[in-house]
Amino acid sequence: MSEPAFFIPPEWAPQSAIWIGWPHLDSEWGDAFEGARREIAQVARRAARYLPVRIACGSEEAEHAAAAALSGCTGSIDLVRIPTGDIWLRDTGPVIAREGNRLRGLGFRFNGWGGKYIMPGDRQTAAALAAAEALAFTAHDFVLEGGAIELDGAGRLMTTRQCLLNPNRNTGWDQAQAEHALRTSFNVDQIIWLDQGLRHDHTDGHIDNLARFVGPGHAVCQTASGADDVQADRLQAAEAQLRASGLQVTTMPSPGRVRDATGADLPASHMNFTLINGAVLLPVYEDQYSRQAVGCLERLFPDRDILTLPARAILAGGGSLHCMTREIPHIGQTPSGQAS
Repeated sequence: MSEPAFFIPPEWAPQSAIWIGWPHLDSEWGDAFEGARREIAQVARRAARYLPVRIACGSEEAEHAAAAALSGCTGSIDLVRIPTGDIWLRDTGPVIAREGNRLRGLGFRFNGWGGKYIMPGDRQTAAALAAAEALAFTAHDFVLEGGAIELDGAGRLMTTRQCLLNPNRNTGWDQAQAEHALRTSFNVDQIIWLDQGLRHDHTDGHIDNLARFVGPGHAVCQTASGADDVQADRLQAAEAQLRASGLQVTTMPSPGRVRDATGADLPASHMNFTLINGAVLLPVYEDQYSRQAVGCLERLFPDRDILTLPARAILAGGGSLHCMTREIPHIGQTPSGQAS
């Protein structure tokens, strides 16, 4: 089957680089600030063994701190000064489309996840990252975060009603208006709606914490782990909706109940993994269920290394590995390495 003239390459397609956000607003992190920097440095070091890494530094201090944390790293790591409020490049950076034999960055209005977290620089990140990659750029006039959508590169898009139809994003949007905007912007044929994302997720239910595409028409989601998994009902509903949509569905265990130092529940998820050339970066928060998650990903991606990366401090900032990264597709190769 020939590729469409305009489409979003799936994340398992070959990549030329991966962008990673670097924390620079300590007021947004509290006691987790330095821990998050240590965890992110480990992510960058391990990813750099597989492909070039670009670190988005939102300040001079951040650039110096990243340089110190990554000194002596083997592999290609570049520190790039661009405007960023914080590390969440999946949401503030551009969605990358393929347009014939070139790439184009797609930007969207950003309103701080429904007005909850407004940080200087976030609204400039998408255009700045596209410019750093020398990409053409198109700005769309509606609110959308990249973590709110999942695409399989074959005409399918997944999202949640909780986020995309939330009045704190695009006032007055109904499902028909949202679908028209999504079909027009991303050139997709099928839109799969799940009702709600994870509990305690301040993004209002981003899909990348709930379900992911691992191949054309093939989604993975989570089953509850432990009798006290606070996400159990949400996970069960998501699986049922995915199966009803006609997708091939694989399940893997959730991290179970994960709490912060005060005992508050966190939206920990094994779904927030990142695909890079030759590897899967899997955020982990415990041991028992993460080992089972690794086994599932090994079966889904037999040709990739499954790299487990501690992400408790990163999660304290509100997201995880997928939220803080943005891949740059590589032109000239056919997508490969999707789940079997």
